[in-house]
Formats: sequence, structure tokens, C-alpha cells
Amino acid sequence: MKLIIFKHSLHLSLLFIMVMLLSCKEKEERLPILGPREVQAGDTLYHTIPDFAFADQDSSLVTPETFQGDIYVADFFFTSCPTICPKMKSQMLRVYEKYQGNDNVKFLSHSIDPAHDTVAVLRDYADRLGVDAGKWHFITGDRDAIFDIAQNSYMASAMEDEKEPSGLVHSGAFLLIDSQRRVRGHYDGTKAEEVDQLMRDMDLLLKEERLTEK
Repeated sequence: MKLIIFKHSLHLSLLFIMVMLLSCKEKEERLPILGPREVQAGDTLYHTIPDFAFADQDSSLVTPETFQGDIYVADFFFTSCPTICPKMKSQMLRVYEKYQGNDNVKFLSHSIDPAHDTVAVLRDYADRLGVDAGKWHFITGDRDAIFDIAQNSYMASAMEDEKEPSGLVHSGAFLLIDSQRRVRGHYDGTKAEEVDQLMRDMDLLLKEERLTEK
């Protein structure tokens, strides 16, 4: 009898350990939520991308509702950028091609040079990349608003710089945004290994979003 009880207890202990390990693994597979946060009445309020409205290469209005229920990757660029932008777009195309058939993944590229990057210029730029306008939005609008959303919302740099030939400077960051407008990842879009990590994290986030929906 004692042997039976011992075996039963051992079985329960092993089962408990397995459940705990699986629970820890699930927690490890969830991406962090980046940015400031505050606690109100016991609830944690996370940093989110605020409302915005910009025009894309098809003259369509792009707002947070454009990405409702989806995750997206955002970056900042300008079409005449001679330095990091070509490398960034080459890397972003890798991501685009991987998720081209996934309707829950979209892309958002903010031009920081709206004086030059008109709707027509952005349309030509997107056509040369050969991407779908419904999946990858190249947007233009008020420059100060774009600078503000870069630095204060996406936690990326985009600003005027007299030392640069173009008078503009921006980071090479790719930002991963979840369906609740929260920043879940920050990657150097000029480095292939970081973009590889972005794609691995996108797979995790898509899995998390599906688990959340259940």
C-alpha cells in the first residue's frame, strides 16, 4: 500500500513539474511590451501608438483602423535617401516576401520628407519595389507630425540635421506593433541578423495573438 501511495505521489509531483515547465515555456515565448507604463487602480496601462492619419501611395487615408486586428512592421525613410534606406528596404522586402500570403501582417513606411515624397512619388517607389499597396503602405503628411510620432510613439529617431546633405536624419529601426497598438520589438533594419530575429518574433507574436483570440 505504501509503495502504491509513493508511486502515486511521485506521479503527481512529476505531473506538477511538467505543468510548471510548460507554463514557464509559454511565458518565455511571449514578447515583451516596450515603452513606459503606469499602474492605475491595479491595472497596467501600456504605451500604445496614438491616433494618426496620413495619406498613402494610393491617396488612401491610413489610420490605426487600417491595421485593426493585425500586426504590422513600421519604419521611417525617404525616397531620396542615399545612405541606409536602400539597405533597409532590401531587408524589409525579405520580411514582406515571407509574410506576403498572411493577411494578418502589414507594413507601414513613414516618409520624413513629405515636400519631396508626394503621393505620386511614393506610388512610383512602391511600384518599383513591386509590393501590394493594401499590404505595405508608404505614407506622407505633415512633417512635424511624422517627426513627433517617430520619437514619441515609435521610440525611433527622425529629425532635421543640417550636417546631413539631405538635411534629414533617421534611425534604421524596424518596429514590431501588435494588434493593440503596443510596441513589441525594436530591430536594426540594416542588419540581416536582426531582421532574422524580427521574423522569428513575428511568428511568436502571431502565435500569441491567436492564443489571445481564443
